[in-house]
Amino acid sequence: MSGPLSVYQALKAGAADSWDGYVAHPFVRQLASGALPEACFRHYLGQDYLFLLHYSRAWALAVVKSQEIADLRQAAATVDLLLNHELALHVKYCEGWGLSEADLVRLPEADANRLYTRFVMDAGLSGDLLDLLVALIPCSLGYAEIGRRLADDPATRLDGNPYRDWIELYAGREFQEGAALCSQQLERVAEARGLSGNFVANPRWPHLLKLFETACRLEIGFWDMGLSAT
Repeated sequence: MSGPLSVYQALKAGAADSWDGYVAHPFVRQLASGALPEACFRHYLGQDYLFLLHYSRAWALAVVKSQEIADLRQAAATVDLLLNHELALHVKYCEGWGLSEADLVRLPEADANRLYTRFVMDAGLSGDLLDLLVALIPCSLGYAEIGRRLADDPATRLDGNPYRDWIELYAGREFQEGAALCSQQLERVAEARGLSGNFVANPRWPHLLKLFETACRLEIGFWDMGLSAT
């Protein structure tokens, strides 16, 4: 018999249509098969670089919003990981596709990118740490789930797939461990703010679910943006 749902599981269940539309998007399916046009992937990569800059700022806001030392350390460690490690790996990966960092910083920001990143910042500025984390996790935990799904799915083509490195990056131990820490932080912060047991009955739940579902829809818009490059 399974135990009670985590906050993360309850959010996914409450926003099932948007979540499934995000993690099983045609962009993701085409990555798995290797059929995604290169122009779509290059466009996505460039916008993802710009996204990571704003995503780092949002995690820096989590430092400001933190009250407990564990949350301060976790948020600060995530900012360091994003800016000093993941961003460098992203630039190196883009270089393999003919995109230098100088090219990336000159890119105009797509509307889908701007909508998503500003939404996350607004969620954090107008709410508390829990609001911010709920808006942030569809990215970090969603990519971890996508990576695991694709790596474990026998239908995913790895041999000869030009996107194999991308799949293995998000399925890899380092990214999966980082996502697990984010998940643990979400549960810890939610419990400290009275979310336990019957989440749906908590007066904060409708707002938190709306934040999560909106972020999922904006993730869908980000994939749509990638496909629009054809």
